[in-house]
Amino acid sequence: MDNLRKEFKRVASGKKTHSMGDERDPLIRRRRDHHDGYQEENQSVWARYARYTLHVAKEVLFHNWVNVLLIFIPLGIVAGAVNWPPTVVFTLNFLAIIPLAALLSFATEELAAKLGQTIGGLLNATFGNAVELIVSIVALKRNEIRIVQASMLGSILSNSLLVLGCCFLLGGIGREKQSFNTTVASTMSSLMAVASISLVIPATLYGVLNASKNTDTDTQILLLSHGTAIILLGLYVMYLYFQLKSHAKIFDGSQDTTDQNGDIESGNQAEQHHDEPLLTPWAAAVVLLLITVCVSICAEYLVASIDPIVETVHISKTFIGLILIPLVGNAAEHVTAVIVARKDKMNLAIGVAMGSSLQIALGVTPFLVILGWIIDRPMTLHFKVFESVVFFLSVIVVNYLIQDGKSNYLEGAMLLGTYLIIALAFYVYPDDAKGVKFFPELLTARR
Repeated sequence: MDNLRKEFKRVASGKKTHSMGDERDPLIRRRRDHHDGYQEENQSVWARYARYTLHVAKEVLFHNWVNVLLIFIPLGIVAGAVNWPPTVVFTLNFLAIIPLAALLSFATEELAAKLGQTIGGLLNATFGNAVELIVSIVALKRNEIRIVQASMLGSILSNSLLVLGCCFLLGGIGREKQSFNTTVASTMSSLMAVASISLVIPATLYGVLNASKNTDTDTQILLLSHGTAIILLGLYVMYLYFQLKSHAKIFDGSQDTTDQNGDIESGNQAEQHHDEPLLTPWAAAVVLLLITVCVSICAEYLVASIDPIVETVHISKTFIGLILIPLVGNAAEHVTAVIVARKDKMNLAIGVAMGSSLQIALGVTPFLVILGWIIDRPMTLHFKVFESVVFFLSVIVVNYLIQDGKSNYLEGAMLLGTYLIIALAFYVYPDDAKGVKFFPELLTARR
């Protein structure tokens, strides 16, 4: 806070100081010459604040063409507030979240620019999942457990299959192969395998407990989910320490990039080619806060309109949560990963795609289980058998394709094909589908 006060005093007084670490670190980064329209020394304090705020808004709003969709934010909020038809409310807020996700990605990159590649990548992955987290918290508060579970599973599948598949496919076009750090990739894939086990065990145990007449199945599954969530959060904390502290050299070393001519350049040299951030950390943090508030409001109306949408359009809650919401929430992150893959920076692309999946599986999903425990909502890790099997098989496919540290466009097509098959399966998958009761049938047969 002291640094923030000093920075505002500097802007108000028009003095050039070394506050916040560097004289090139003004609240908004811009070139200063005799044509600079700010002319801080000839303006009042409030005029300088106003000009600075307008400049921040301009840089944020005009950095990406997708921001033309920002018009849907007030439209979506008004539609929800005055009770327009559910289809209109859902559509407007669905479209409003797209530019909000892009702005969230932009502000996160600005904030992460001076935090180093590893922490910056972690921050990007964290806020890349903010939309799904906010939507899931709103749905959890409304006791829409189906939406929460589908959104979490959909985010994992879209990152590990759709995003990674697009990276392999588009990055591999015109190249014989692309290479990436096998140690980092195998670490992430191993953790994903552990996460898949945490979903398979509750699903199979549910079938076993149903065979017992003296067991409260729901209570036991809830107890298992709470304990498993705590363990997964512990593993995720250990992974963060592994990535950021004890084995940071492995992850930092994986940031070396190869240009199109085959020349190797270190992460520090590559960083010099990037444009200097437009926003300082404080300005980026303020933008993140404002965007988060807007996402929360739009998510509230979006979730509230899902039930009427299901009745009128005749698509399942599972399909909405598993396919549609992740596509919108991760849109900006998807584009970023594909762009860096096309530039042959596969370590960064895999870090974004797999890192985001890991955070959902080991961080966000267990957090929502614990949150449900706190606010008395029956959020569990018991996904239906079909969903658990789909997740487990997708992890196997991804592990097979990344274990050799090389990729090509055919492998990307395989991942995309797998995702499309899963999307079609969940399109025809009903919300009231019953779990497959293998174990009770086996027990009955033995008797």
